[in-house]
Amino acid sequence: MNHLNGDKLIVRALRSTQGDSLDVYAFFIPGRLITQIADISRIHRSEKNGLEGFQRKEIREHVKTIVAYLDQGNVLFPNAIILALSPEVEFKQARGRDPEGSVNVGQIGTLMIPMREGGRRVAWIVDGQQRSLALARTKNQDITVPVVAFIAPDIQIQREQFILVNKAKPLPSRLINELLPEVDTQLPHDLALRKIPSQLCNLLNRDPNSPFYGKIRQLSNESGTDATIVDTAIIESIKRSINDPLGALAQYKGIGNGSSDSQAMYDTLLLFWNAVKDTFPEAWSLPPTQSRLTHSAGIRAMGVLMDRLLLRYQNQPEKVNTALKNMAPFCCWTEGVWADIGMGWNAIQNVNKHVRLLTDQLIKIDYAVNQRNPV
Repeated sequence: MNHLNGDKLIVRALRSTQGDSLDVYAFFIPGRLITQIADISRIHRSEKNGLEGFQRKEIREHVKTIVAYLDQGNVLFPNAIILALSPEVEFKQARGRDPEGSVNVGQIGTLMIPMREGGRRVAWIVDGQQRSLALARTKNQDITVPVVAFIAPDIQIQREQFILVNKAKPLPSRLINELLPEVDTQLPHDLALRKIPSQLCNLLNRDPNSPFYGKIRQLSNESGTDATIVDTAIIESIKRSINDPLGALAQYKGIGNGSSDSQAMYDTLLLFWNAVKDTFPEAWSLPPTQSRLTHSAGIRAMGVLMDRLLLRYQNQPEKVNTALKNMAPFCCWTEGVWADIGMGWNAIQNVNKHVRLLTDQLIKIDYAVNQRNPV
């Protein structure tokens, strides 16, 4: 329970102690109040070139994404905002005995936080700046959020805690990609867009009918000896095809509130990549160190070729197979030099320049053989 009393926010809180007698408080308040009681101490230089503050600038797209999530209304928001508090705040411990057998780690009481204008507030946001800004802008003004706050009498302690709280790196992109297919709840827009490519990649790796069955290396199977094709290359290829208006998978993408046809996307991927496996069986069976077809550069370049062939042949498997077989004599996946770009098979690396060159080479080969022998 909390309310405003004149120029103070009064809230029920739990007080505990950490470190060298450092008071720490835990409580809930409406999210919209965070930016009313706490300042964002932006990092900047003073007139004397001294460093002040510690927070980075607002990331507008990040805040916008959080607002869109909160505006859905019935959402879960368990992530605590961390505040540094001035010693000016007051805490009055509640009377009464603790329940018998309870773990004595804190005291229940009332926390009173003075409300002041911006720049003079007695609280500062240490972690959760973007979330706090989103909470102030969402239509879901009544959502309550957890807050953990500690007494920090000076900027040095605030900066120290800011660095300690934020020193851990964000979750690796590959971990997020692998976890997304397992999440059934409503996701923020940016994560929702990443979910379908991740789901398709997971299915390709686990379906016995898939040419990628057991061959995709994810964080959960890094030690697998047969898993040699990196998941990020496949996910990037799928994502590009979905988002390119001329991509083979784009026609199955939901528009507006429409849902995407993931099954049709998956069937399309099976059609093409099974044809690749049948056309280049030896190169497909080798690890990236011995074959650039299973290398990330090869996967990405062949993904572009997939769009080109399937657009031309409208998902006709026999024609896709024939087109690839006509190209096969001119491809250098395990030996030789690519004719027009003058690069040896093992000189190709997973850098954008090399991927573009390999993509251009494949498209040129496809055009030349199709001119001589149309399918």
